Amino acid sequence: MTKRKLDENDIPAEAFTPDTQNSASKFADFKLDARLLRAVSKEKFTKPTPVQTEAIPLALAGKDILARADTGSGKTAAYVLPILQALLHRKARAPSEKSISALVLVPTRELAEQIYRVFVSFSLFCAKEVRAVNITQRVSHDVLRSMLADLPDIVIATPGRASQNLSSATFSLEKLTHFVIDEADLVLSYGYEADLDAISKALPRGVQTFLMSATFTAEVETLRGLFCRDPAVLELGGSQEEGTGVSQYVVKCAEDEKFLLTYVIFKLHLIKGKCVIFVSDVDRSYRLKLFLEQFGVRSCVLNSELPVNSRIHVLEEFNKGVYDNIIAADDQEVLGGIASRKASGRDPESEQAVDPQDESDQEPDERAIKKRKLTSKHKDYGISRGIDFKDIACVLNFDLPSSSKSYTHRIGRTARAGKTGMALSFVIPTEQYRKHKATSIASAKHDERVLDRIISRQAKRGKEVKPYQFDMKQVDAFRYRMNDALRAVSQNAVRQARTRELKQELLKSEKLRAHFEENPDELRHLRHDGELRATRVQAHLKHVPEYLMPAKARKGLAANDLGFVGMRKTGENRIRRARMHNRNKGRRADTGARKIDPLRSFNAKGRP
Repeated sequence: MTKRKLDENDIPAEAFTPDTQNSASKFADFKLDARLLRAVSKEKFTKPTPVQTEAIPLALAGKDILARADTGSGKTAAYVLPILQALLHRKARAPSEKSISALVLVPTRELAEQIYRVFVSFSLFCAKEVRAVNITQRVSHDVLRSMLADLPDIVIATPGRASQNLSSATFSLEKLTHFVIDEADLVLSYGYEADLDAISKALPRGVQTFLMSATFTAEVETLRGLFCRDPAVLELGGSQEEGTGVSQYVVKCAEDEKFLLTYVIFKLHLIKGKCVIFVSDVDRSYRLKLFLEQFGVRSCVLNSELPVNSRIHVLEEFNKGVYDNIIAADDQEVLGGIASRKASGRDPESEQAVDPQDESDQEPDERAIKKRKLTSKHKDYGISRGIDFKDIACVLNFDLPSSSKSYTHRIGRTARAGKTGMALSFVIPTEQYRKHKATSIASAKHDERVLDRIISRQAKRGKEVKPYQFDMKQVDAFRYRMNDALRAVSQNAVRQARTRELKQELLKSEKLRAHFEENPDELRHLRHDGELRATRVQAHLKHVPEYLMPAKARKGLAANDLGFVGMRKTGENRIRRARMHNRNKGRRADTGARKIDPLRSFNAKGRP
C-alpha cells in the first residue's frame, strides 16, 4: 500500500481544519445521555477541550477519526464518551443482547489500567448496562477466559494480549462496532506489528475506528491504511491557554556534578512540588535513589523490572501525593525502536526515518542492543509516553534522552491541562565526557548533539530552551558531602539494592489486589519510597550545617526545615523516664536498692 507523504511537520496534507465557529461550549451541547453528563460533571469536566469539541460530534456521526493532540489535551475522553453513548443507545433497543462491542488497544499495561479507570468513571451511573474489562492483568488463563466468557461490552488490551486470545471462543470480535488504538504512533515501535496485522484480519467490516496519537508519523500512516476508511484527520493542539506551558532550562555540567546539583536542588528545596526524574536505565535509577537516601531525600523507583501491579500502585500513590519524587528509568524508550526495527528485518542504523534529526541522534552500540535483547520481554512498558503523571511541577532530565522527540514526550509530563511547569536537563559537554568514570554513561557522549536537535525542534514549536547557571562557588561547598555519598553507593550496593527491591515488590505484588481491596487502611504500610539500606548509613549527611547554607536558601527555608529530624520522639514517656531514673541511681526497675558503684554513678560518696 502506498503511503501518503507527510508535510514538514509530519502532518498529512489533507488534515482536517477545525471549525471553531460551531465549537461546543459545554458537554450538554453534544446531546449525550443524561447518565454520561452526570458522570462528566462528577469528574469536574466543565468545558470540552479542542480535541473533544471536534472529535466527539464526528464520532457520534459514525466517522472514523485520526486525531493528533498534545499529551494531556483530553484525547481519551474524546473516544470514551462517544463509545459509551453508542453502547447505551444500542442497549436501549436490544437490552438482552450481549457481545464485545468495543476493543481498545494500548502499548502498555499501565496505560491499559488508566484507560479502564476512565471507562469506569464515565460509566459510573450506567454500570449495569455497560461493562469494561482490562485483560492485560497478570492472571491465569482460566481467570482470563472467565472474564471474557461473560461477554463484556468493552475490552482494553495490549495488541499482544489481544492477538493471543483471537483463537479463543470467548474472545469473539464478530459483533465489534468500535475499535481504538491509543498512542498509535507508539504501538508499532513496541514490536506489535505482527499482532496488529492478525487483529486487522479478525475485525468485521464497518467497524468505526479511532486512531489517537501525539504525533503523526509513518507508523500512524501505516495503521491508517490498515484500519481506517476515509477518516476525518484532526490536527489539534492541547488545551493550554496563552501564557502557560513549560519553562525549559539546560545546565551544562560534569558527570559527577549531576549528582551534586541534584542533591542541592532537593535538599535545599529549590523545586516546590512533585518531580519526575528521568534516568537512562534501571541501574541508574537505583544508584540515584541510594545516593539521595544518604541525605534523607526520599524517592520511589519506576522501571520495567518491577511487577506490573507494583508499577501501577507506584503510579497511583504518586498521583495521590503520597510521594513527591519518582525516579523513572526510560531505557525502554531509548532502545525500543531499535529492537522493533531489527525484528522486522530492517537495519536500525541505516534506515531513513521520517524525522532524520531524531534518527541521527540514536547511535546504539553493541552493549545497548544486547541489553535490549535481555529486556525485550518488557516491551509493553514505557515511561515518557502514555502514563498519566498528575500535577507534576518539574521534569528533571538527569540523563538526556537519545532524541528530540523523546525529550518532547518527557517534558509533556508537566504543564498539563493549562497548568505551568518546568523542565531542567543536565547536559555533559564533550570535553567532560568520561572524566569521572564512576558516574559516566555511554549515552552522554552525544549530549551536545542531541541538545542541538532539541533546541532546533523546540524553536519550531515557538519554545525556547534557556541555559541555566548555578552559582558553583556556593554549590562547591557541598562537594565533599557528595563525594562521601557517591563512595558509599558502589556497584555492589546498587546490585544488592536492586535485588532486594525486586524481591520485596514481588511479594507485595502477589497480595496487592485481593488483600488491599479488603483492607484499604493498610495501604499506608505499602510504601515504595522506603530506604533500601544497601549502603553504609552516614547519618551526618542528612543534616545540612548552617554554615553551608547559602544566604538565599536560608531565607527560603523555615527554621524547622534545617537539619535532620529523626523518627524518635523528642520527649520520653513516663515509664521510660522512671527506668532511666532508676538506672542512674544504680537500681533496677524490678529489684530493691543495692550498693551503688561510684564508678558507674560518678558519685564519690556512693550516695544518690
